Amino acid sequence: MINWGILGCGDVTEIKSGPAFNKVGNSRVEAVMRRNASKAEDYAKRHAVDKWYSKADDLINDGNVNAIYIATPPAPHKDYALQALKAGKNVYIEKPVTLNSVECKELIEAEKRYGKKVVVAHYRRAQPFFLKLKELIDQEVIGDIRLVDLKLYQQPGSEAIAKTEENWRINPEISGGGLFFDLAPHQLDILVHIFGKPLAFNGFSVNQRNTEPVADVTLGQILFAKDVAFTGTWCFNSLPEDEVERCEIIGSKGKISFSFFSANMSLTANGKTIHFDFPPMQHVQQAMIAKTVDYFAGVNGENPCSLQDALVSMEVMENFMTVKV
Repeated sequence: MINWGILGCGDVTEIKSGPAFNKVGNSRVEAVMRRNASKAEDYAKRHAVDKWYSKADDLINDGNVNAIYIATPPAPHKDYALQALKAGKNVYIEKPVTLNSVECKELIEAEKRYGKKVVVAHYRRAQPFFLKLKELIDQEVIGDIRLVDLKLYQQPGSEAIAKTEENWRINPEISGGGLFFDLAPHQLDILVHIFGKPLAFNGFSVNQRNTEPVADVTLGQILFAKDVAFTGTWCFNSLPEDEVERCEIIGSKGKISFSFFSANMSLTANGKTIHFDFPPMQHVQQAMIAKTVDYFAGVNGENPCSLQDALVSMEVMENFMTVKV
């Protein structure tokens, strides 16, 4: 049995992930932690969790907990993961995995040193939508891939961004790099998962509005194997009528158009367009949590998303986040 301790039982754990730990076989939530004790207690009562803590050390050292889910903002990810590994616990850690690639490399070394397992919560890898996307690419349904074009334009204060009491996503000391750093991991990880480790990449960011301490426009290019060329634009200062979130994968025989965040996809080939419908998932992380539980329990020897996997997209993001002045 994988007995979970959740560090940071905030909004992401209410529906997206938290309840799924008790719906997966061989898995249960043993305890939760939040620095605000009353909120930790409230979460535990509402989700029928036996124990709650207000200090991370107490949860990590709970003898009945054998796996830790780190669901806090990115800033403490590295330190919490190091503590958990040192305490002999396996770790499931939210994205972005750390504040930067240096911290991610530290965790890679710690995972080896302590002989435990770490999975990064790039949960889209396990969802039917993206499994279908990968299947279409692998089966060469649209032929040889030529171009991948991604656009994400959002107005300031967009409703698409999760709301929190403290807007930590635009504080680089907590988030690592603004809204780009929060959303791009979902997108870049899937592309790396499908096309493999990039052969080359380059990009830059600018702060056009200068109302926040982070860039609001990012552009980047990637060259994958087989001469697959990617270009991406992330703009967080667009007009409301210009908002868009779309990715097109263009091949020698057709194209696939889809959204990373709204699960709609169409395939155009031979003059015909097919639309794929995927029912909404109650808990978007449940499939990934199931794979993680199997990996921790030794049922499946394959890590569904390793630290090494997460490091690849992290290094790409860091390059794209270089601010040009």
